[in-house]
Amino acid sequence: PAMALALEGAGKDPVELRRQLLKDHKDWLYVLNTVAEKANWGKAMPKGSAQGIAIHECFGSIVGQVAEVSVSKRGEVRVERVVCAVDCGHVVNPLTVAEQMEGGVVYGLTYTLYGQITIEKGRAVEGNFDTYQMLRMQQMPEVETHLALTGGDKWGGSGEPSVPPIGPAVCNAIFKITGKRIRPLPLINHDLSWT
Repeated sequence: PAMALALEGAGKDPVELRRQLLKDHKDWLYVLNTVAEKANWGKAMPKGSAQGIAIHECFGSIVGQVAEVSVSKRGEVRVERVVCAVDCGHVVNPLTVAEQMEGGVVYGLTYTLYGQITIEKGRAVEGNFDTYQMLRMQQMPEVETHLALTGGDKWGGSGEPSVPPIGPAVCNAIFKITGKRIRPLPLINHDLSWT
């Protein structure tokens, strides 16, 4: 929350501010610059659409994501495109890394949009995928993955690192469109309508 407030209150472009904050971390900067470049960060977007960005590190890998999101005036959210840049160290099969990034986006978007378990009388209501809403194929955004490898002897993971940044990237785009900051997820619990 403190980082989000600093970014919001700084009055600077989110990528430029992150560049300043990460100036002493060359590997993070490389991932950030790669995702910003590949996503054409700052490009003109139609009214009701915006880009949001997030970057993080886990399992020895740094992942940056830009989500291109549209929100209808009634508050319907659609993630159109996600661009990922990843530094996971040595890569045996680049296609596997791209597939893992895509799978993480599916899982992370499902949680961001719908992910909640409700408890009634001490039991989970959602017992399987027939009652737990998942991202459907027609809702899946285009996902691009770019390897932003900085070298060295690092061996990072590629299974889970793309899950955490998708929610913040989507919520940052929603904020640009609606002016509403989302803290608790999922998004289905929020009125995202705007004028």
